[in-house]
Amino acid sequence: MRRLLLLSNSTNHGGGYLDHAMERILAFLGPLRRLAFVPFALHDHQGYTAKVRDRFAPAGVEVEGISLEETSGLETAEALFVGGGNTFRLLDRLQRRGLIEAIRQRVDSGMPYLAASAGTNVACPTIRTTNDMPIVEPYSFEALSLVTFQINPHYLDPDPASSHMGETREERIREYLEENDSAVLGLREGSWIAVEDEVARLEGPRPARLFRRDGEPQELPPGADLGEALAR
Repeated sequence: MRRLLLLSNSTNHGGGYLDHAMERILAFLGPLRRLAFVPFALHDHQGYTAKVRDRFAPAGVEVEGISLEETSGLETAEALFVGGGNTFRLLDRLQRRGLIEAIRQRVDSGMPYLAASAGTNVACPTIRTTNDMPIVEPYSFEALSLVTFQINPHYLDPDPASSHMGETREERIREYLEENDSAVLGLREGSWIAVEDEVARLEGPRPARLFRRDGEPQELPPGADLGEALAR
């Protein structure tokens, strides 16, 4: 049974780190008080881990950073948090340290998986729907496959008043669907996906936008059962 909490973002405009989702995160963790943190999406692993440790300390949650040199903490972790940053760098480090299968096995055995942004991207079958630049080249785009669909975190709606001439997020996702058949969920900031008892549900204050190769995009309200939406 997989238990996942996949955040679109870690910080809302005007708020602090994880403020918008902390109540839900603590409910997700329940009585668990030891959280392993994967900081590989940023360059400064120690600084990133310290930031996460400081954020969870008031809630009585102990954070242990996973390092590239020593990954044994993953084996004993009560829960795992994979932080945001650059998705290509994150996947590259996970692949080079042989952690893809190790994480998947722990999650399949019931370890809760918490993620934000890049960490949410790598929960998908591939990272092909990330917004990030490929600053490094991983072995492949194949990721953890903890969910069966793709996610585009930080999804932005087209702005009709904008003079920007580059592709909108919707146009980029449509390009993806010209070459790939997997559905894409545009996850707006402030929202997240919760997977419990094999049910994936959209949570948070904002709707999400579901893209499929055949058909027009569909708006899903908070509380939507994503399994039902994907089956339509």
